[in-house]
Amino acid sequence: MTTKAYILIQTGAGKQRVVVDAVRSLPGVLAVDSVTGPYDNIVVLEAPDLNEVGDLVTNRIHTVDGILHTVTCLVQTVTPST
Repeated sequence: MTTKAYILIQTGAGKQRVVVDAVRSLPGVLAVDSVTGPYDNIVVLEAPDLNEVGDLVTNRIHTVDGILHTVTCLVQTVTPST
């Protein structure tokens, strides 16, 4: 079973496009959307487990030039009961 997460990213002024291009190429990244509001980008990623999500965020996403702040939201898939 994989672990899915949404990563909310705030970027520095003028850095949004650079961040999108850098993050899009990382392993496990399913989508990168530019949004309005308090965050500039939302990344959707999947990894084999929670430890791998943490590693991706800490060692790969946080090292991208232009990222000021992130919030990681883990996804819990809820299956409708029948």
